[in-house]
Amino acid sequence: MEEAASLNHHGPPINMLPPTPPGLESLYNLCRKVYPDQVNPLQVTALLKYWLGGPDPLDYISMYANPGIPSENIPPHWHYISFGLSDLHGDGRVHDLSGSDGPSGFGFELTFRLKHEPGETTPPTWPATLMQSLAKYVFHSGNSLCSGDHVSWHCALDNSESKVQHMLMTTDLQLNSTQTPFGTVNFIQIVGICTEELKAAQQWNGAGILDILRRLPIAGGSWHITDMRRGENIFELDPYAQEEVNRGFEIEGSNLSGVSGRCSWSEQNYFNGKEFKDVSSQLDNTYHPSLLGSSLESPEMLRIRKLDGVHLIFNLEAGSLLPLAIRGRVKHGRHFTFKSILGDTAVTLVANSVTETLVNIDHPYVAQGSWLQVLIPDDLEQDMAVTFQALASPEALSLPKTFSWPDRKLSITIVADKV
Repeated sequence: MEEAASLNHHGPPINMLPPTPPGLESLYNLCRKVYPDQVNPLQVTALLKYWLGGPDPLDYISMYANPGIPSENIPPHWHYISFGLSDLHGDGRVHDLSGSDGPSGFGFELTFRLKHEPGETTPPTWPATLMQSLAKYVFHSGNSLCSGDHVSWHCALDNSESKVQHMLMTTDLQLNSTQTPFGTVNFIQIVGICTEELKAAQQWNGAGILDILRRLPIAGGSWHITDMRRGENIFELDPYAQEEVNRGFEIEGSNLSGVSGRCSWSEQNYFNGKEFKDVSSQLDNTYHPSLLGSSLESPEMLRIRKLDGVHLIFNLEAGSLLPLAIRGRVKHGRHFTFKSILGDTAVTLVANSVTETLVNIDHPYVAQGSWLQVLIPDDLEQDMAVTFQALASPEALSLPKTFSWPDRKLSITIVADKV
């Protein structure tokens, strides 16, 4: 009895650690196969986990030293891998419960390859901050990131003077995808790009720009390694790249189906003599969260309304994409959507040949809630393609700038980015 009582007083070993969550263990196993000599890589950890109320959605970001392959012009680099966008725990604390036959959580994790600079002994940690920022966007918006997607960042990714200020997404060639107990996980790699490359991806498509980057070792090569010291864009490195982009745009159009930006619209009757006034104020008021937060909850607002005329308003950054929307989408029988970044307001430009739309030739402007569809007939598309050439040099515009088609009862105003 004394021996039994003594045994009952023994607790678990002091150094016993909780088991690794099964989803996380599956991802760790994959990483061990790729980096068998780095079983304990350096790791950035969220101090307070997201599921405990912390601000950072990614529980961990591991940082591996990849030696590269000199014979294939693949330089040494740091390889960052996130853990948290997929379901690590499978118990509903972060992601909804799901079976193993679908995506795990959001269905992907982020990776990033950064060129190893001479003399570096430890990986820079700024990519972890960048990855957390992208993860926050995914969690807050519910939008996944896929190969070919682009992200406008508008400043150097490492907050330096670098020309690499935006991002494209591609599939990580080494990791690709894997199966976990909670579903499939793809690995989406962040690729740092220059402003000229971002514009080309918007104009044509991300996949085409990735192909050009892939064949240029200086621009990242086959593994898309980001070099923050890269001073030349693909058009400076390859004299035929611009011709390739232009040809692809004219033949294929653009794969970009929409953007988030600052936009608003209103039904107007100023074509009959009542001019619209104070455009910038209208744009600012339309964006106010209190005006947009619950607009779609009202059954009255959900009804379909056929409008006599409309006035569209875009800030300069969004409006500069109108030539792309017309020549790259509408001209090729596709649609293009401008979605407000501050509410539910959206404007979709629709081509004649797009089916299953609310608009038709007799009713070219139709609204449902705060979502507006605008039909662009072929003759108007041709006129807009010429008119919007002025947006090719946005810095030369005197803002606000209004383009009007009185016979169509349509006008579009471009205002400054800061409203």
